[in-house]
Amino acid sequence: TDKKKLHTAPVGQVFRLRPFHVLIATGGGYAGYRKYEDYKLEQLEKRGVEIPVKLASEWEVALYKSVPTRLLSRAWGRLNQVELPTWLRKPVYSLYIWTFGVNMKEAAVEDLHHYRNLSEFFRRKLKPQARPVCCLHSVISPSDGKILNFGQVKNCEVEQVKGVTYSLESFLGPRICREELHFGQAPSGNSFQQQLVTKEGNELYHCVIYLAPGDYHCFHSPTDWRVSHRRHFPGSLMSVNPGVARWIKELFCHNERVVLTGDWKHGFFSLTAVGATNVGSIRIYFDQDLHTNSPSYSKGSYNDFSFISNNNKEGIPMRKGEHLGEFNLGSTIVLIFEAPKDFKFHLKPGQKIHFGEALGSL
Repeated sequence: TDKKKLHTAPVGQVFRLRPFHVLIATGGGYAGYRKYEDYKLEQLEKRGVEIPVKLASEWEVALYKSVPTRLLSRAWGRLNQVELPTWLRKPVYSLYIWTFGVNMKEAAVEDLHHYRNLSEFFRRKLKPQARPVCCLHSVISPSDGKILNFGQVKNCEVEQVKGVTYSLESFLGPRICREELHFGQAPSGNSFQQQLVTKEGNELYHCVIYLAPGDYHCFHSPTDWRVSHRRHFPGSLMSVNPGVARWIKELFCHNERVVLTGDWKHGFFSLTAVGATNVGSIRIYFDQDLHTNSPSYSKGSYNDFSFISNNNKEGIPMRKGEHLGEFNLGSTIVLIFEAPKDFKFHLKPGQKIHFGEALGSL
């Protein structure tokens, strides 16, 4: 006959699945499933429905960690640096604005053609009058975002969202010597929390702010303080949106983060920038030695850097509202600080807040 012969490869060659590909496909599919679950939870929250806490098991956390989020974040960072043709900028940025609800009327430059790449658009500056800094309260919001949790630190545990905690010591790492932080002699205490409190009668407070992709991506100094030390924890880059924060215990301790510690008029003060998926780049303006999302790192390791030296006994002085750093896309800021017992937060859980608005005061 004139029929053509069909040559087929052995089944084993056609379906040659490598363990790495299976791992990526499974992990990516599961991450997508979790995103869908997070969306459903957000809809329930909007209706005022109480959501029970359901923590991830160890294998679920391990599976999520198997997704190469660090590699994807570095690839995303390189993509963000690619200069877009002028004719393509408006359609691309307009899609982003529509998806995440960006308010371009607040931008210092509203013309979308001005931004050469996605990175410049993410790090856009605001008009000076768009974010007035509150002068009446001692602590202001360092960024735009959503308040996930706030209050006193109790039993060396901090809440990342209601009902889900993480260890204070795991998050901040071993205590830094008091000489480096300008601390005086504090009342001796056994717990890590008590060791951070430098003045008798004071308490330790915390506040967690989640920056969504559509938020202003820079963060500022929340008060007048001195930064004495930086501790960089390499780690995972899992999503930190409220749904995942409710699902994974000690999420912030798993993720890459930069901890700035120092002191303010009431004692210990710290600000931590937590990395997330597509936010491998955390930049601190006065710290040129900081490099985040390196290709390799040792699990559980961290890098310390002191801003105290023979030539600089005071560290880095920061004024309330002063530019401090930036994220590439959006992530989380965690404040942990010491204050007298009459310190009061002026917040509600879940509320939206802008940089410069009051967090609390005495």
